Amino acid sequence: PYGFSSIEKFLAGARSIDQHFHSAPFESNIPVLLGLLSVWNVSFLGYPARAILPYTQALEKLAPHIQQVSMESNGKGVSIDGVRLPFEAGEIDFGEPGTNGQHSFYQLIHQGRVIPCDFIGIVKSQQPVYLKDEVVNNHDELMSNFFAQPDALAYGKTPEQLQSENVAPHLTFTGNRPSLSLLLPSLDAYRIGQLLAIYEHRI
Repeated sequence: PYGFSSIEKFLAGARSIDQHFHSAPFESNIPVLLGLLSVWNVSFLGYPARAILPYTQALEKLAPHIQQVSMESNGKGVSIDGVRLPFEAGEIDFGEPGTNGQHSFYQLIHQGRVIPCDFIGIVKSQQPVYLKDEVVNNHDELMSNFFAQPDALAYGKTPEQLQSENVAPHLTFTGNRPSLSLLLPSLDAYRIGQLLAIYEHRI
């Protein structure tokens, strides 16, 4: 739904994160922790990119939006005094809704370059679809992928594990790849306001 009431809810969600950002101690401050993870991954570990992977088609424009905001704001090579930075700053942001990404660039993320990932899931589907005689609905399958991907990035599969599963050894992936998961109860105006404010303060 559109209209003033939706905008009020959107702004209330953003305000709740503004208040959290300004009052929560650093060890439990969500945007601060996410920002520190970005600095750690880019400037210390040398991972130049980050994938933003919402598991809902409704957020298909989130990654391009964050790409513009983040890469414009943090795409600097000098300090505020004009001195060349002695380390890399900013990250290359990209992404797609989860199922689109799984069929295009997840292979690289699991087996190629290390790319930290932000997985964004929604507990309650906006448009649940149930088919007659189906054991699970489409949202259940989507959320199964949402939980499985970070698990696979963290733990990987050895050639021995693949052999025991009768899977070709060239599908080995190492694990120990960084990711984080944000799980929203629903995708309404309030939660979208929260999500955008989290990324704004993180940047």
